[in-house]
Amino acid sequence: MANWSDPRTADAATISVGERSAAYDAGLRSYMLSVYNYMTSGVLLTGIVALLFASSGAAQDIMFGPGLLKWVIVFSPLAFILVMNFGLNRMTTFGLQMSFWGFATAMGLSMSTIFLVYTGTSIAQTFFATSAAFAGLSLFGYTTKRNLSGLGSFLVMGVVGLLVASLLNLWLQSGPFQMAISAIGVLIFAGLTAYDTQRIKSMYGYVAGSDMVGKTAIMGALSLYLDFVNMFQFLLSFMGQRD
Repeated sequence: MANWSDPRTADAATISVGERSAAYDAGLRSYMLSVYNYMTSGVLLTGIVALLFASSGAAQDIMFGPGLLKWVIVFSPLAFILVMNFGLNRMTTFGLQMSFWGFATAMGLSMSTIFLVYTGTSIAQTFFATSAAFAGLSLFGYTTKRNLSGLGSFLVMGVVGLLVASLLNLWLQSGPFQMAISAIGVLIFAGLTAYDTQRIKSMYGYVAGSDMVGKTAIMGALSLYLDFVNMFQFLLSFMGQRD
């Protein structure tokens, strides 16, 4: 028998693969757009809540006064993060959404003090500088072919070291040491922005077509939100002008 293949069969296979690839790319774009929409909305909600709380006068009394309420506000974002991470499989997508918005609101209350310490102009300048840096770093993480997983492990260890150094400086109260912590913090969260973007993008391949897509998008937004806010706060230590 002659060794040949029907070209129509080959064409059909090529079209099928092309259709699947196009469908995957469209799903990935929708998924990443959802991640960025959640993240951007969360940052804006935090900013609005922080500004309103600071303007009300309540932030001055609570955050700089005695009592336990300020500590509840300070640690409440951490509680939301723990609930979202450990309850991911049990929570519905809607429940995870509500937790994310609750987290962004709690962060707004805890970050209200920046409006009481720094000038509005310096806060705005730092915000736009952080936004530009974040956009560039996230674009790099999305488009690069280099595997950043090794860098991610190093950066996560850096975050742990940064936390230890920050706790140590609560006792030392050293201005130069704090500036060094801030400089290292900016670099660490800049790197994490690129790493997390690549990680979130790659996660889509595991959850595409499942009911975990929505949940994964929210958790991805949470990671990028934390990268942005931490980079903003550390950068504010350099660019911020105090009232």
